[in-house]
Amino acid sequence: AKWSQIQQKETAVSQSHFNDICRLVGHPTPLEYDPAGKTFSFETQTVKPGGHKGFADVYFRGKFIWEYKGPHADLTKAYQQLQLYREDLQNPPLLITSDIHTIIIHTNFNNYPTISHTISFDDILSGDGVEKLSWAFSDPNKFTPDRTQEQITKATAATFLRVANEMKQHRRLTGELYTPEQLAHFLVRLLFCLFAEDMRLLPDEIFTKIVKARGGDYDNLQPVLGDLFAKMRTGGTFGLWNIRYFDGTLFDDAFVPSIPYDLGRTLLQAAEQDWSQVDPSIFGTLFERIIDESKRAQLGAHYTSEADIMLIVEPVLMEPLRRKWDQVRRQADRELRANLTGLTNTVVGQTPAEDLSNLETTNAAYQLLAGFAAEIAAVRVLDPACGSGNFLYVALRQLLDLQKQVITYAARRGLPELPLTVSPEQLYGIEINPYAHELAQITVWIGYLQWRHENGFGEMADPILRPLHNIQRMDAILAYDANGNPVEPEWPAADVIIGNPPFLGGQKLLREFGDEYIEKLRSLYVNRVPSGGDLVTYWFEKAWLSIRAGNTLRAGLIATQAIRAGSNRTVLDNIKRDGDIFFAWSDEPWILDGADVRVSIIGFDDGTIIKKLLDGQIVDSINADLTHILDMTKMQRLEENFNLSFKGVDKSGKFEIDETQAKKLLQTINKDGNRENSDIVKLWINGLDITRRLRNMWIIDFAELPFEEATLYEAPFKYVVENVKPSREKNREQRQRVLWWQFARPRPALREAISPLRRFIATTRVAKHRFFVMLENSCVPDSRLYVIARDDDYFFGVLHSRVHEVWSLATSSRHGVGNDPTYNNTTCFETFPFPWPPGQEPAEADDPHVAEIAHWARELVAWRQAWLHPPREGMYAGLGDAYDKMVKKRTLTNLYNGLVYYRQTRHDKFSKLVMSGESKLFLQAEFDKVTRKSVSRALIEELDDIHRALDTAVLDAYGWRHDLSDEEILEHVLALNLERASV
Repeated sequence: AKWSQIQQKETAVSQSHFNDICRLVGHPTPLEYDPAGKTFSFETQTVKPGGHKGFADVYFRGKFIWEYKGPHADLTKAYQQLQLYREDLQNPPLLITSDIHTIIIHTNFNNYPTISHTISFDDILSGDGVEKLSWAFSDPNKFTPDRTQEQITKATAATFLRVANEMKQHRRLTGELYTPEQLAHFLVRLLFCLFAEDMRLLPDEIFTKIVKARGGDYDNLQPVLGDLFAKMRTGGTFGLWNIRYFDGTLFDDAFVPSIPYDLGRTLLQAAEQDWSQVDPSIFGTLFERIIDESKRAQLGAHYTSEADIMLIVEPVLMEPLRRKWDQVRRQADRELRANLTGLTNTVVGQTPAEDLSNLETTNAAYQLLAGFAAEIAAVRVLDPACGSGNFLYVALRQLLDLQKQVITYAARRGLPELPLTVSPEQLYGIEINPYAHELAQITVWIGYLQWRHENGFGEMADPILRPLHNIQRMDAILAYDANGNPVEPEWPAADVIIGNPPFLGGQKLLREFGDEYIEKLRSLYVNRVPSGGDLVTYWFEKAWLSIRAGNTLRAGLIATQAIRAGSNRTVLDNIKRDGDIFFAWSDEPWILDGADVRVSIIGFDDGTIIKKLLDGQIVDSINADLTHILDMTKMQRLEENFNLSFKGVDKSGKFEIDETQAKKLLQTINKDGNRENSDIVKLWINGLDITRRLRNMWIIDFAELPFEEATLYEAPFKYVVENVKPSREKNREQRQRVLWWQFARPRPALREAISPLRRFIATTRVAKHRFFVMLENSCVPDSRLYVIARDDDYFFGVLHSRVHEVWSLATSSRHGVGNDPTYNNTTCFETFPFPWPPGQEPAEADDPHVAEIAHWARELVAWRQAWLHPPREGMYAGLGDAYDKMVKKRTLTNLYNGLVYYRQTRHDKFSKLVMSGESKLFLQAEFDKVTRKSVSRALIEELDDIHRALDTAVLDAYGWRHDLSDEEILEHVLALNLERASV
């Protein structure tokens, strides 16, 4: 009752009112609690807009800031003031405003939405007002919202997805004539309206009221929403409401599809969500699910998080600006301290900050700050594969945060107010997809409006949305001149380039774009980008070209780990030649279309940045393969190793058949009695046959037989016509369409190389462990294998030695979530110097080193074969089905899992002298787990002995010490590689 009639000014009553609040909740007043005023006080010096008042009305460290206004004042503006200087007071969890009659508690928890609690006199007298006020003093965490911003974002997106799906279903049922693109465009407008309503950019919950007013007659929503969209484009009166001028391109048309009854209810459910708290970075994923129904189940599973994007934005865009800000701030401090030293007559009652604001000599400090604020606002950021705009959105927020620091720094020191000038117009983007192009602009604008609202800069002049012409719809890597000739598109000049370009490579690239596009692309970038390079390499080359031309200072892009090795690395070699890599994350988990992949994140410039960061550690330099110790990029392909290693065949179609079908075809007689189906029906070997057990799969292989000859193998040809031809005729690659009965890549060079051999060496392209096997010449190796066209034990032994294993691991790329090494013939094999150049080694009978290597290679093969294929008789007789279960677990993967684990633990953990019985049982259990109980430790010891003997024989052939470390082996092999290459 005491305060309900008070109408005095804020300054006259605020402290008395707050002291009464303290007594009401049983908490000491600021003077009673903290007489020194260090943690709980009135009039704590801080920043307010313009720097004119430098005090917070009440500050309780770690609890709240409390801002008073006079009776019936606008508390929205008071809240905006709190948002401006909350960081200056350590960002407490609660921001509280009051006009004496009403108290509003706003939550301020990181990564949680802002929730407001309004407490009136009635709430204090008979409601929960006293309890809530007590929490503010004793336990602010009780105000923590139930859901995080991420949880709200996913729930809101899921609700909106239901709206979209119901609209698509309605269109299918009614046959209403509009395109998926029209629907998508309408849904973007719908989403923005829901956001604008919760941000109070649309008045009085107008959108929700329009939907509710229809009752159940939602068909009438069409003209009403159309009128609303038209009015948002121009601004003006809409019924009882005044609609602001939004502009942009979003409302250029007023298309609204028909809306069924059920959809209206779902739309109301979506409107009930708090769209002001939604993270705009999910919009791209959300609308991708709307357009592509096959990806609906992945909603929220893999949109690129802000933390991931910051791995690029921070070092490429923000870190140089933060360094500059530190310099500017220190210089400004020096200028202001010099002014303080010169003060001799301070006016009584006037603070030093207020006195400084009257001195002309503070102009130097102000000019420093104003100049840097303008510099931030002038930074141009380009994402040349911007998609739905997530990278641009995160970059914009970071620039806004930094400029706000400058603004509050100046205000705290009583300097004239600096305006907020960072804007979406600083952002540049390139996107070929028309829908993503539009969505990128909305993502950026929503992010910008959210930031202004969250940070006390809510007021914005019309138009609210301005067209972002800097985000261009175009192909980023291929364009055409007026005559239709392919040319390189010109990228806009920008200070930094950031982004996550498409990862497509190999056959996926051809399937996606077709022969003609890829041929033009490769011819355009010949001698700059490798012809077989992944699509992402073109973005690296274009970004580097922009840096070399002086249009760009720095770039940071993401690629799969394949960029570190093979032909893809050419673009990084080009950068290292004339510029430098200043930061990299060499091996990071990533999600692409719902699948786990491994990526490399790379920042590069013209060599200006001296500090180098690799995987978060400071290093002297970063090599093109994203290592920093031994520069393996210096290695050369050795001509002596050419024409020995080949990738297996790439079939592209259902040429494979099971054993039953194979037997049937092999028994079938052709009308042409001179041809046996065994000519083209052969055992098919892929990676699983080597890493696991032989699957007994077969394949129909016409090699390069012409059509007329292939038809003579009647039954196999008929199978291919029925099972391969339909899909191949739709293939975008001309060769695959025309020669549909042949493999996509039949590998004639491989066939010629192994034709005189009775067997050949093979290894899987991707595997956890690098092991080699011998295969019979009659089988067909799949593209998941690399084939070495040698059949001798000496060559097999060198390949299976520690020397080659260490080299291949250092020169391989990595693949998949398991980060497994990927063997490549050009980087792993053709660069490897054998003890003698292939073909020049002595005969086994003529050289003891060759003989020793061959001996232990044979021992290894024999030992493994005996373990993989134990005889049913003898000790295994009578096992029955148990024999099959036992053998099923005997795979080379399980075997080498055991060998690796044994080597990691043999020196101490398995020692009988130091291990307790409990520890031994634990380690035995771990050993059984990795081997799936397929092998004993005693047998692993035997295998290890054979491998160590083989390693010793190979090291002796090189003339190197037996105790070389892995690093020393790499140094020796690299030196020998360079020596052979120079001959």
